Amino acid sequence: MDQARAESFIGRRWDEEIIPALIDYIRIPNKSPAFDPDWAAHGHMDQAVALFADWARARLGPLGGARLEVVRLQGRTPVIVIEVPASGDSGGGDARSSDECVLLYGHLDKQPEMTGWTEGRGPWTPTLEGDRLFGRGGADDGYAMFAALTALAALHDQGVAHARCLVLIEACEESGSFDLPFYVDHLAARLGRPSLVVCLDSGCGTYDRLWLTTSLRGMLSGTLTVRVLAEGVHSGDASGVVPTSFRLLRLLLSRLEDEATGAIGPAALSIEIPPARVDQARRAAAVLGAAVHAKFPFVPGMVPVSADLAELVLNRTWRPQLAITGIAGLPDIPDAGNVLLPTVTAKLSLRLPPTLDGAKAASLVSALLQAEPPYGAAVSFTLDGSADGWNAPALAPWLEGALESAAAAAFGAPPAFMGEGGSIPFMAMLGARFPAAQFVVTGVLGPHSNAHGPNEFLDIPTAKRLTRVIAQVLADHHRRPA
Repeated sequence: MDQARAESFIGRRWDEEIIPALIDYIRIPNKSPAFDPDWAAHGHMDQAVALFADWARARLGPLGGARLEVVRLQGRTPVIVIEVPASGDSGGGDARSSDECVLLYGHLDKQPEMTGWTEGRGPWTPTLEGDRLFGRGGADDGYAMFAALTALAALHDQGVAHARCLVLIEACEESGSFDLPFYVDHLAARLGRPSLVVCLDSGCGTYDRLWLTTSLRGMLSGTLTVRVLAEGVHSGDASGVVPTSFRLLRLLLSRLEDEATGAIGPAALSIEIPPARVDQARRAAAVLGAAVHAKFPFVPGMVPVSADLAELVLNRTWRPQLAITGIAGLPDIPDAGNVLLPTVTAKLSLRLPPTLDGAKAASLVSALLQAEPPYGAAVSFTLDGSADGWNAPALAPWLEGALESAAAAAFGAPPAFMGEGGSIPFMAMLGARFPAAQFVVTGVLGPHSNAHGPNEFLDIPTAKRLTRVIAQVLADHHRRPA
């Protein structure tokens, strides 16, 4: 592939066609079903799907018989499927089966608004500031389909061969991809046997090099409710007699987490980290330096949980960690009278090590929190769901070489490897279903890009360079030894 020609082609496509489409997409409040249960009635998801599908259909002509379908299973969020036939000679694949393909994955559903956006920006207000496009969903993960199709178009522009490719864009990822297994089954014949999976829904440690995700944590979430009274009572009358619901909540959470260190207590929720991943974490920390923690908007005087950068990387990629993401039952300060509150409910988000069984972890946590309620309080834990993590298979020599050369051409630096703290349920499912597949998991969510939070942005130069990497990897995949 002529890198200069590819850079020019991809740059023009991004500047003239992709950025305007992403601006229109950011305006659509198509929140994932977990955050908008009435998504079908509101129509925002259908609007986003139509925008993506219309854009793609208008550009399928040069891709040699490519076809697009919006697939809708009853009662489920839709998926966009774009099949691009193999092009060029047979490469090294003379002995390969006809059902082989490359699967390129992304999603178009979004997280909710979140507060704290800088004045002039907003989740549904696209704002282009220099090389960065602010707004919900552009980087997580709206750009993925555009980048995948543009990478393929860049190959066709030069007559460079590639294998059959299937671009799959779902609309349920931010809710845990609970609809996706049904589509994978439904599309099994078209999926065939992916030999390479490219996922563009991950992060990057810096914007000056290619970052490959080597693992993803699993997770479980649920609500823990503690009820001590049938109704609120005067705190002066009841305190010292009735244990407060908030204190009992703290007591129960201490069964799970050491509040002094943040360490998760039950040994069954941790695993022995593979030595290779420990080594990668150390090398990633050396590349990142203080950026391991400096990317977070700490308040003045605040410090991270450890001064050891490699330990911080391992904490966010291989160790279980608890976050309380919501509280109910506590009135707003202006409405807080002298009342001992009858009930408090906390939303728990527990990140799990990549190789831990999510369902078993959920059973353990549920039993742990509900056993022997303190003072006989009414305690319940309602599981919202759990998901397994993912640990990437070892890179095949051809893919390792392809990534090295693609990163050098697009970024001028070797690739870096690091686990990610988030979850992409699709990866665990695909890894189990296609154990022989190779994986390229990467993304554009770098320092301060703040996925799910205020001021989320897409770094456009990084997205352009990543599109070039995808194109080169697809070309090298076609030429790999049989």
